[in-house]
Amino acid sequence: MNYKLITLTFGFLFCASVSFGQDSIPKKKEIKRITKADFIEGNSYVIDTIIDGQTYFKQQINIEPVSDSLKTKSLEDHKLAAEIDVKWLEELYSNVLFDTIYESVTNLKYDPVDYPELSTDTLKARLKRLNARTPFNVEYNPSLESVIKSYLKNRRNSMSRLMSLSHYYFPLFEESLDNYDIPLEVKYLAIVESALKPKARSRVGATGLWQFMFGTGKEYGLNVSSYVDERSDPIKSTEAASKYLARLYKIFGDWDLALAAYNSGPGNVSKAIRRSGGYQNYWNIRPNLPRETAGYLPAFLATMYIFEFAEEHGFKIERPNYHYVETDTIHVKQMISLDQVSELVDVPIEELQFLNPSYKLDIIPYIEGEDYTLRLPRDAVGRFVTNEDEIYAHVTAELNKREKPLPQLFDADSKTRYRVRSGDYLGKIARKFGVRVSQIKQWNGLRSNNLKIGQRLTIYPRTPNTSSVKPVSVSTTKRVVTTEGKSTYRVQKGDSLWSISQKFPGVSVQNIKEWNDISSNKLKIGMTLVVSK
Repeated sequence: MNYKLITLTFGFLFCASVSFGQDSIPKKKEIKRITKADFIEGNSYVIDTIIDGQTYFKQQINIEPVSDSLKTKSLEDHKLAAEIDVKWLEELYSNVLFDTIYESVTNLKYDPVDYPELSTDTLKARLKRLNARTPFNVEYNPSLESVIKSYLKNRRNSMSRLMSLSHYYFPLFEESLDNYDIPLEVKYLAIVESALKPKARSRVGATGLWQFMFGTGKEYGLNVSSYVDERSDPIKSTEAASKYLARLYKIFGDWDLALAAYNSGPGNVSKAIRRSGGYQNYWNIRPNLPRETAGYLPAFLATMYIFEFAEEHGFKIERPNYHYVETDTIHVKQMISLDQVSELVDVPIEELQFLNPSYKLDIIPYIEGEDYTLRLPRDAVGRFVTNEDEIYAHVTAELNKREKPLPQLFDADSKTRYRVRSGDYLGKIARKFGVRVSQIKQWNGLRSNNLKIGQRLTIYPRTPNTSSVKPVSVSTTKRVVTTEGKSTYRVQKGDSLWSISQKFPGVSVQNIKEWNDISSNKLKIGMTLVVSK
């Protein structure tokens, strides 16, 4: 009886499972196709497909003229994050830090500084720990205490900004220094030399992160031409500095004296040794060194201390947008400008200038036998390589048109004189007027990106409207984009003007800009673009 019951139960479950399984199979959905007999008066139809000789249609969607989508506010960036990005770009481009550090080293004072947050005993203990792990002479003395406390009290903001920049540069410094058996703490020397500004230039012409003079740079393989200054190349100049420092240490056998010789030259150090009666300790020969070099090592040691004990002094470090390892290089196959790269791969011009500081005119030349590269963020490398042929074709087309005295859209009547203000840099001014950095440099005969507050620039704005006097009333009638009879495209996530132009044969980035009256490369998700005449 029990066996019969069990058999019956299993049979019932099996049938139920089969039944449910059959019910779970979805029924094929019938597609309702439209024939001429189904037309509704007043609607427009276009051919959808032809099956077995029968023509089927689908309803045509007419796009009515809409208010200019460029005026539409769709997705807005996070305000605080956007402000941080702007500050970071300004940080990459500004030379203010170099000016302040150069001033502080040349005019270093050793008067006692009131800074109760750091007691003398605590400082002595920390310097003793630091001295134990570095070959530099970091023993306590009142002059060094004065410099450290002065930096902590008066240059805290500058130090915090330098710590942020150091996350990009220090890894590549350490790799080169290690290759030449140089103490890794020498990386702090670049802060004293240039404030980590690859385009920094001293009053006597020393240039780059490691402040090479023209002759010394040539001696260590750093070439300078009309287009390129390799003293501003972070990798090449760091290798040259490593070779030079290794050579100086071989001469003096002391890292303190090697650093002094790096700054003022071996001859000045040897003269200071003679004048001091044969002393070879930096602090003993310091009174006989040039004024700038006398403050050089104290500034270096103070910087090393603050970086090594940053956490103890409560420094909050802002991380950079990316690190050195998050970038890569591409060997260029023809001359190309950073302006063009910025437009085509959608990377801000300031970031490109930061990553490629050795190109004096923001132009990467192509010379047979030379090895010139373009450094990009990793996410932009793929976009460049994938569209390489189209990019170079676009560059060639622009090159053939570049001999015009003024851009087509501008005329002499639209000329504006702009006065450089605090915080301005070429990229910021270029965006303000809808023009390129290279155009501003061309119109004003600029050979570098450096600007001075109060300097006047001639600009031919894309949309002349630069009067400083505001009119009493302004008409704000919105322009209407007429899409009738034209092909349109709705911007999707990840789109750029370049990627959209590639979807439509014969359409260039400039075409899309002209048809939609766009002056920049910024797009908003959901905006409608005209992509045909």
